[in-house]
Amino acid sequence: MQGLRERQKQRRRERILRTAIELFKERGFQQTTAVDIAKASHVSRGTFFNYYPYKEAVLLDYGAELLDLAWREAKKSLDAGTPPLEVLQAFWDRLAELSERELGRELLSHLAYELVNPDPERAHAASEALPMGQYIAEILRPLARAGRLRSDLTPERMANSIADAFLLAVLRWAGHTPERSLAGELHKFLTVVLKGVLARP
Repeated sequence: MQGLRERQKQRRRERILRTAIELFKERGFQQTTAVDIAKASHVSRGTFFNYYPYKEAVLLDYGAELLDLAWREAKKSLDAGTPPLEVLQAFWDRLAELSERELGRELLSHLAYELVNPDPERAHAASEALPMGQYIAEILRPLARAGRLRSDLTPERMANSIADAFLLAVLRWAGHTPERSLAGELHKFLTVVLKGVLARP
């Protein structure tokens, strides 16, 4: 019975998530309320809030799915021996593709804002849901072992700085550079940041 209840809860959460994302894309994020999502998902408003304490939390779940998809591809490539810098560039390119296709400017800007939310609990929840720094650190570790990274910072510290650059690129792209591609903006930021973390020959 316990297993059945858990499966039912998981299916309900999945239904709420998919319905919410569809509504966000159709109506816009600001125009979609928790009541709208609950009604379209065939659950009560209270049930919605049992699964998601605020509607941005739905975006975090969806963003986590997209990040996990990109990371699994990157990890497979890294394990196959692809040079780490190539893996990192491919990881960013894949995230750009998924973000533009699945989220678009509006949803991506709301998702990114959660990472810098002035409410520390929400910002922490966002960083837990989207552990990009951890993934980048894993990509950088082979470079650190080969002595190709600067030695005054840990790979984790450098990875977090690269992840911060990703966040800044996304926010700038979503709000200020409608004529540019996200992939192009990310490539520019990644190039600048890497010049600061690679060891000097």
